[in-house]
Amino acid sequence: MGLTRQYLRYGPAALFGLVGSARGNAAFVALRGERGRCVAVPACEHVFVWDTRKGEKVLILKGLKQEVSCLCPSPDGLHLAVGYEDGSIRVFSLLSGEANITFNGHKAAVTALQYDHLGGRLVSGSKDTDVIVWDVINESGLYRLRGHKDAVTQVLFLKEKNLLVTSGKDTLVKWWDLDTQHCFKTLVGHRTEVWGMALISKEKRLITGSADSELRVWDIAYIQEVKDPDEPESKKSKGSSPQAEDDAEDEETLELDEHPEERLVKCSKVGSIMREGRDRIVTLATDQTGKILACHGTDAVLEVFSVLSEEEVQKKVEKKMKKAKKKAKQNSEEEPERSVELSLQEEIQRVTNIRASSKIKSFDLILSPKGELKIVLLLQNNIIESYNLNLSAQVPQAVRVSKITIGGHRSDVRTLAFSSDNIAILSAAAESVKIWNRSTLQCIRTMDCEYALCSLFVPGDRQVIIGTKTGKLQLYDLASGSLVETLNAHDGAVWSIALSPDQRGFVTGGADKCVKFWEFEFVKDESSVQKRLSMKHVRILQLDEDVLCVRYSPNQKLLAVSLLDCTVKIFYVDTLKFFLSLYGHKLPVLCMDISYDGTLIATGSADRNVKIWGLDFGDCHRSLFAHDDSVMYLQFVAKSHLFFTAGKDSKIKQWDADKFEHIQTLEGHHQEVWCLALSPNGDYVVSASHDKSLRLWERTREPLVLEEEREMQREAEYEESVAKEEQPVVAGETQGETGLAGKKTIETIKAAERIMEAIELYREETAKLKEHKAICKAAGKEIPFPVNPILRAYGNITPSAYVLEVFKKVKSSELEESLLVLPFSYVPDLLRLFNEYIHLGSEVELLCRALLFLLKIHFGQITSNHMLVTVIENLKKTTTSRVSEARDVLGFNMAGLQYLKREIEAKDEVTFFADATDRFEEKKRKRKKKEKMVLAVL
Repeated sequence: MGLTRQYLRYGPAALFGLVGSARGNAAFVALRGERGRCVAVPACEHVFVWDTRKGEKVLILKGLKQEVSCLCPSPDGLHLAVGYEDGSIRVFSLLSGEANITFNGHKAAVTALQYDHLGGRLVSGSKDTDVIVWDVINESGLYRLRGHKDAVTQVLFLKEKNLLVTSGKDTLVKWWDLDTQHCFKTLVGHRTEVWGMALISKEKRLITGSADSELRVWDIAYIQEVKDPDEPESKKSKGSSPQAEDDAEDEETLELDEHPEERLVKCSKVGSIMREGRDRIVTLATDQTGKILACHGTDAVLEVFSVLSEEEVQKKVEKKMKKAKKKAKQNSEEEPERSVELSLQEEIQRVTNIRASSKIKSFDLILSPKGELKIVLLLQNNIIESYNLNLSAQVPQAVRVSKITIGGHRSDVRTLAFSSDNIAILSAAAESVKIWNRSTLQCIRTMDCEYALCSLFVPGDRQVIIGTKTGKLQLYDLASGSLVETLNAHDGAVWSIALSPDQRGFVTGGADKCVKFWEFEFVKDESSVQKRLSMKHVRILQLDEDVLCVRYSPNQKLLAVSLLDCTVKIFYVDTLKFFLSLYGHKLPVLCMDISYDGTLIATGSADRNVKIWGLDFGDCHRSLFAHDDSVMYLQFVAKSHLFFTAGKDSKIKQWDADKFEHIQTLEGHHQEVWCLALSPNGDYVVSASHDKSLRLWERTREPLVLEEEREMQREAEYEESVAKEEQPVVAGETQGETGLAGKKTIETIKAAERIMEAIELYREETAKLKEHKAICKAAGKEIPFPVNPILRAYGNITPSAYVLEVFKKVKSSELEESLLVLPFSYVPDLLRLFNEYIHLGSEVELLCRALLFLLKIHFGQITSNHMLVTVIENLKKTTTSRVSEARDVLGFNMAGLQYLKREIEAKDEVTFFADATDRFEEKKRKRKKKEKMVLAVL
């Protein structure tokens, strides 16, 4: 057997050039106890936490592979829940930056996340139409709620009641009773998708936003709070006009009560608030106090509204009453006293509109105790902007206080280049050219430019040349960061630029069907005595089609030109005579490169294929299906026949042009990869994508064996297929609107296998122990029992204790799914072991949870097995006694803590928790008032 050829593996080194992805939402986080200063934004698979005051990145919450789709900070400000594109949820600690908990339950991207007011439960909505409630403290899923027919767009907990409101793209708003886990009301009044919801007025009103410019306002009346059942309907909606009442009646007919006997909430439409935007709602949210409501559409305008509190409403009503009485007296009318009501527009008033510098993707807002509103906006073009709004001013005006832009480009990077010393990286987009230091990843120069399509470093690395969409060549000096010269090179876009191997000039190809040859020259500068570098046009090659790509052969004898007619034509450089035509691609060749020895040319096309040709006769050596979409860029590694390709399928692939084999796939980008560049020594690859990120890949010293790589790929495909399989059905359970929270993953299968292995070891060791005892009895003397090496590794524990250790190591969030995979043949042993553990008082909470789940899914088989009847009877006794003991201990500890709290408060005259800060703020305000009064008197 021959030796397998080995390659060196390229691995991800860094992600840079990204401020925030427009895929997820921005959220204020309380880092180091300060609210309104730090903001968390999604950054591809990571989450960046930015300090808006300093404009610095203070924390990176590192993800795995999948893109972040949703963020939600916990009420205590210590944790951040992050939803991903694959449906997983991770809860990060903002103190350590580590992921403490992982939840797997959704089959598609997480679209909505919300904590309850205590932070003990987390609810998630997804594109797979399911809503799942998670227990954050126990790190497990509680239940899955099914009912929506399309992606869930928003989820809201009601603080006072154990209720949940969800909205979806199926135009429905659903109300869920979490005690009974069923949907008891569905609002079907919306004609289009419901994109956002918000609760205001102490959860007595619900606002919904859909694909039109109307924000619908709904009154919420809790049935338990309705004292007089004969109360007229008109009294219920205090802020409604006669027309709004008619609307409410119309909408009431569009309510579906799925369980009329358990009707908990009455929800009726009060009216509408009209937005200025005509497009769909993207984000609709309130601040934590519910006093400020804000929304935005697909444009750059954020609309801010103020919601009056009950006291403010009462004051306004009294004012109106006084005015009405005064008017009646002036008119000498003796009318009976009429009830004065506020219109919806008076209760929810427009404060101002904030116009951002680009399209808004998401926002978050915090109202400070001083009455100042802090708003952070995550924009479409890789920018974070923060605004302050003084609500106490007569005409509130938003003031932009910071703008984080330095970290990246405003638009997609279309060209990349490496300097000859492998240290500097050039990236150019529609608005600017940036020079980055590869080792520190800091942007060291930013220069304004026109829409850039191609670029190169001038030999010496002191200048760069950019080819633009308008047909210009722009020469920049890096030391001063200034534009030195602009030439009108082509009548159309400059699609390609290539440096000549002798480094004396370069060649450009454009949409005007021309290939132009240029030479570097020094000219006298008018502003200074010294000469400066310039570009001189020397020759032109006229062709019949638009030129998409040009490349010199290493010996500078041949020039390869790819044309819009899907062919690549080879010309002699000295005479410009035609030499070869390479035809075979079905769509235009977008990229190509010639190997260092001039023997091979590789071409990448929009037909998704890469072809490898011999440059001597123009014969096609091999055609490879490379990507699932257009091949955008291709480049050979220096001094080798290995080359890299970048595709619109978001992948970068490495190939061997001699063996025609795919070596490695670099996965990391989440959208189309537009371009890449290899360092001259071949150690680094930099790539740019539509996801706004630049990624650096480094050649490691780790060998890559193709057989191992194929095996890893097969394993990944198997794991993916396992995740897509249907969940095993619980016996006797019908597919209703509630179900298990988790889903089957490769981790749950492995956990079940570990439990099975532990039970088998327990069986074997128990059988061996019985045999050993029989041998000892027959021999009449004590013979030492050989200890199993696994048990010895755990410190010579008993087989039953080993099963408990394995059981404890199963993640809390994966316990139910692991038990669901477990065959019934292992259950009897498990129940006997549970009886033993609970009797000893070990892990009572965990074992009770597992026991109840096993009884639920195997009820029929357990009850029909006479051998297990006595085990179940014993379990009933031991479990009840141990659970009551645990409850007593918990109650005793709670009472003790309450007693300590009262004692310390009485002794030190201090209050705990939130009261302390509130009283401190109150004292501060009183002191300031006194100071003002003293100053006024003086």
